Amino acid sequence: MNRLSHTKMNQIRRKIRVRKTVSGTTERPRLAVHVSNRHLVAQVINDETMKTLASATSVGVKALDGKTMTEKATYVGQQIAANAKKAKVSKVVFDRGSKLYHGKVKALADSARENGLEF
Repeated sequence: MNRLSHTKMNQIRRKIRVRKTVSGTTERPRLAVHVSNRHLVAQVINDETMKTLASATSVGVKALDGKTMTEKATYVGQQIAANAKKAKVSKVVFDRGSKLYHGKVKALADSARENGLEF
């Protein structure tokens, strides 16, 4: 197994390990975070009905041009909290995927907490 396939396999294992314990319900939907090289996406998902209740992204936002990824994460955290309030969601479970709870992911989570989401 080469280095890249080994790294990808480790990411898949981490994601499966997190998703074994984290599942969104009607009372507490799942806040899923996806981090790419340039952008962040956050979604509030009800896994029972397979519906996305709210979402926020840094894609296409002119105010974020030239900002760091941590600043983009803070913005997305604020937006997902506001969009979740519109969808009448206040409590969520946090799904970090295969990422560590550090840096960008932590900034997004802290920003969402400061703006009213509980997890």
